[in-house]
Amino acid sequence: MADSDDPTGDMSDGLQVELFHPESDREPGDTNIQAAGFDIHPVVFPVALAIIALFIAVTILLGDTASSAYTWLFNTIGDTFGWFYLLAVNVFIITLLYFAFGKYGKIKIGGVEAEKEFSDFSWMAMLFSAGMGIGLMFFSVSEPLYYFQNPPSFFGAEAGTGAAASAAMAQTFFHWGFHPWAVYGLVGLGLAFFSFNRGLPLTFRSIFWPLLGERIYGWPGHIIDLVTVFATLFGLSTSLGLGVAQVNTGLSYVGGDMLGAVSVPTGTWPQVALIAGITLIATLSVAAGLDGGVKRLSTLNLYLMFALLGFLVIVGPTVYIFGTWVEGLGAYFGNILALGFFTGTLNEAANGTPTAWTVFYWGWWIAWSPFVGMFIARISKGRSVREFVLGVLFLPSLFSTLWLSVFGGSAMFNSLMGNGQALATYNEVGQTVAMFALLEQFPLGVVSGLLATLLVITFFVTSSDSGSLVIDHLTSGGKHDVPRTQRIFWALTEGLVASILLIGGGLTALQTAAITTGLPFALILCLMCYTVYLGLDNEYQILESEEFAETIQDLSEREDVDVVTAGDEMVTDISDPGDDTATGTD
Repeated sequence: MADSDDPTGDMSDGLQVELFHPESDREPGDTNIQAAGFDIHPVVFPVALAIIALFIAVTILLGDTASSAYTWLFNTIGDTFGWFYLLAVNVFIITLLYFAFGKYGKIKIGGVEAEKEFSDFSWMAMLFSAGMGIGLMFFSVSEPLYYFQNPPSFFGAEAGTGAAASAAMAQTFFHWGFHPWAVYGLVGLGLAFFSFNRGLPLTFRSIFWPLLGERIYGWPGHIIDLVTVFATLFGLSTSLGLGVAQVNTGLSYVGGDMLGAVSVPTGTWPQVALIAGITLIATLSVAAGLDGGVKRLSTLNLYLMFALLGFLVIVGPTVYIFGTWVEGLGAYFGNILALGFFTGTLNEAANGTPTAWTVFYWGWWIAWSPFVGMFIARISKGRSVREFVLGVLFLPSLFSTLWLSVFGGSAMFNSLMGNGQALATYNEVGQTVAMFALLEQFPLGVVSGLLATLLVITFFVTSSDSGSLVIDHLTSGGKHDVPRTQRIFWALTEGLVASILLIGGGLTALQTAAITTGLPFALILCLMCYTVYLGLDNEYQILESEEFAETIQDLSEREDVDVVTAGDEMVTDISDPGDDTATGTD
């Protein structure tokens, strides 16, 4: 297992280097500036910082005008480019499936000698945890309730009925299922391949080596990494803003409405204060390091998550929950193509659904993809392309649908067969209270409400810390042994940006930031489909070549190694002839 403090893992070596040669003799961060306790890229860091400072200044100075501008921009992007977001994400799914089930499926991430750094169970567990976050806590109840009252028109369901509940679960599964994980999978595969198979820095510019060559170290590469920094920063700020809104509402609702003890004020400024407090905790976590801070909090996240999930399964409508899961999956799979391409253009009854939800989600997932993509790239060395794609697409997606069925299904039960109080409170107060209004309908509602609030806080801290790691990595030229103060700096910056967005326009500003930065990054991802194809095809051609066979023969004679093959197509592993445990990739 790789050192947890090394976010890049071990680069390619051995046979992989001998076969493919280093793509570049450059070292990560070899042009960095080291001063005042920082180790920064001379272009990406200062330019990113200057643009962020300009954004903060303009938002503060414009005041209410900024809020109106964010609302206009959100609607304009959704109305004008919604079709592009939908088409792009479908292309990402098709591309990944082609890589997995085509001739490139047996190519191993890390090269022919690469070994898995994590067991299958650990890898699957980490994919599950990557699929969880503030978003699922925020929307797992509120989104099904919204669609229960406003079912997508092509389902033909009447609002507030059982058919509407089925449509609501299918639509929610769509937003949290295969499509977002196709975005993460594409990014993760590109980062992993060009880092581990080509020995390039674990940054986004490296993925464009087939097109740019050494120019990835010039302005084309700088622009790619800058767009990635902004997408990550604003995508993360959206999550932090949503999370703190839910924490604020949770403390107020549990403390005031449920306990009748403490009336916590709600609104922008209390949320800014909460961001400051939780960001301070995140900063302390960064200072403690990955092993001392975020690793322990991530473990705590898993315990809290399964405790809350298991609690509701036990005290809630258990049979109804699992029935909802199965029926929801059927409705989801039965309509996945229609959902994936539905823009509402030809249906006046679409009531803005793609703009309000799907386009926001797709922009958010695209903006969030550097964070999740770098994580899954880091943990996936030694796995075949097919294993990687199937694992990333299916495991987190299925777990997300289970989580949504437990909470969303319980909300449907309360609405259709219970007292309907969760829906009534949601309509009266808003989506931030939906989770707590639902938990109140079951035994120990105060305890589970406080548990949910604590879980959102820990997700906030771990997201901030991990996001800081990604941004720090990008602004240091891919170098990973940089001063910890830089990650602390970015943790504070994330909290500041989230606060400014809340002050300048509330949740609409946060949503606008996600889809605005996601738009140019979506173009980068579309081009990434082609560059990853070029990289995989080049590796496949070499693995199929006579030169490769001759190299293997020479190594077998020279180094007394045994070659283990998978069929007649390609070599998939190199092992010691005395080691009986050697296996292929599949």
